[in-house]
Amino acid sequence: MTVRENQFVETSIPNGKEAHLTRFYIFSPFLRIFHWLMVISIIILFSTGIVVMTPMSMGEGQYVILNEWHLSVDWIRNLHFLAGFILSAAFLFRIYGYIINKGDRLLPNFFQMKFWDDLVEVMMHYCLLKYSHKQFLRNPMARMSYIAIYGLIVVEILTGFAMYFQVNPNGIGGSIFGWLVVPYGEMFLHVVHHIVAWCIFLFAAIHVYMVVRADFMEREGEISSMISGTKVLAHLPDDINDIRDKNGKIIKG
Repeated sequence: MTVRENQFVETSIPNGKEAHLTRFYIFSPFLRIFHWLMVISIIILFSTGIVVMTPMSMGEGQYVILNEWHLSVDWIRNLHFLAGFILSAAFLFRIYGYIINKGDRLLPNFFQMKFWDDLVEVMMHYCLLKYSHKQFLRNPMARMSYIAIYGLIVVEILTGFAMYFQVNPNGIGGSIFGWLVVPYGEMFLHVVHHIVAWCIFLFAAIHVYMVVRADFMEREGEISSMISGTKVLAHLPDDINDIRDKNGKIIKG
């Protein structure tokens, strides 16, 4: 993780004045690659999962389209499995980035009262009860959303592998994930997997809205940060200490 200080650009702000903005390079290639692999995988997993779960409810028109594309439900199921393996590998990739890059560790500081105070402030802003909030490298609501989406992905990975390896419950995969099937049976895992998939879909819709909103209203380069790795801030972010080294200095590239 690197942070580039003293790199300024001029930009127009709403009141017509000019402001000096600082670019902070915080998101490593590991996090950005994971992000886009996750986006692509989730789109494929959700769309193929709908067909896999309810193939008979699609109607004749859907079957006509599948036939014209020379697709079958088995082919779509295999694509679903492939996307699941890619998402799982990307998640491990994300963990590696977390270990070696400070900028990838911007998760909730649950044991600091300041985090909760900042969370209330940001929530009041998004509820239109407060005009603005302090600038952050990653605001508390975004940090909480990380925990939420990662938790949902872990549930999907575990339940997905548990169902996948039921074709050979006595194999290595069945032995590793079989404990999930024992309490309530495989059908219960199907239900959980399906519900969590819709939760991820809802989360993604809200996430896109919030990111676009932040980009237009706060002008911090929120969208482009997942491509360039940089955010643009007018002031030193309130959570700058989260990316300082043990001597209190900002890590530079």
